[in-house]
Amino acid sequence: MAALTDLSFMYRWFKNCNLVRNLSEKYVFITGCDSGFGNLLARQLVDRGMRVLAACFTEEGAQKLQQDTSYRLQTTLLDVTKTESIQAAAQWVRDQVGEQGLWALVNNAGVGLPGGPSEWMTKEDFVKVINVNLVGLIEVTLHMLPMVKRARGRVVNMSSSGGRVAVIGGGYCVSKFGVEAFSDSIRRELHYFGVKVSIIEPGNYRTSILGKESLEQRFRKLWERLPQETRESYGEEYFRIYTEKLTNMMRLAEPRISDVTNSMEHAIVSRSPRIRYNPGLDAKLLYIPLAKLPTRVTDFILSRYLPRPADSV
Repeated sequence: MAALTDLSFMYRWFKNCNLVRNLSEKYVFITGCDSGFGNLLARQLVDRGMRVLAACFTEEGAQKLQQDTSYRLQTTLLDVTKTESIQAAAQWVRDQVGEQGLWALVNNAGVGLPGGPSEWMTKEDFVKVINVNLVGLIEVTLHMLPMVKRARGRVVNMSSSGGRVAVIGGGYCVSKFGVEAFSDSIRRELHYFGVKVSIIEPGNYRTSILGKESLEQRFRKLWERLPQETRESYGEEYFRIYTEKLTNMMRLAEPRISDVTNSMEHAIVSRSPRIRYNPGLDAKLLYIPLAKLPTRVTDFILSRYLPRPADSV
């Protein structure tokens, strides 16, 4: 058993140390670099000596990132929900990388809200999240793929543990399940071009994905716009407990986001990137096991966490 453990350790050590050559000459394009995972990853790759093309949603975010890093990082503005913005960013990247192509595309931009019980959502609530997390990711990928193929590079897509098991209603888990399916399909299709595709499935980490407004305020707005009949069917107690549990879960979120960006970096610089990365103890010990259990067992476990509606049978 000890020998097997040693062999496993040596194998993982070799894979982690088996880096791509000439990293200082390679370009990486990252979306969602204003803050969080994208911002920290951009800084890490600059420190490693790579050429980083960082896309930010705001002028303020782009300026700050540019000021805090070196000449190896360049910024552009990108709204992944607008085709014209994606086209302009793709042309900008094309001008930067030239004939060598784009080594890595990192689809990191994302939003988490609106979220909550699906019956509390509108179609527009779903569309708002899906347009950023899934449709925008797909459109950015389609525009960048010819450059990635030229470099025989890789695509790194930000999914979530919520892309393996749906733990909350609304568009977030729906979009992340879509990211998983899209990533699986292009990984198989692009294999023959020498392109590798990795999926990042973090657990619960503390980033700005939920915005600046408190969860209590957001859920209160959702609750108050519901028809009276719907509110009565759930009951005020359901609303209170549901809000408390989601708020507490966010308070317990892991602040050390470098666990996630280290996984993203490995997917970019390793000659043997993994297909899936699961940073976070909650991802490894809770969400991934839940995703692999029989559906009825998973349903039973998750139902113990949710409050009971007033009109429940």
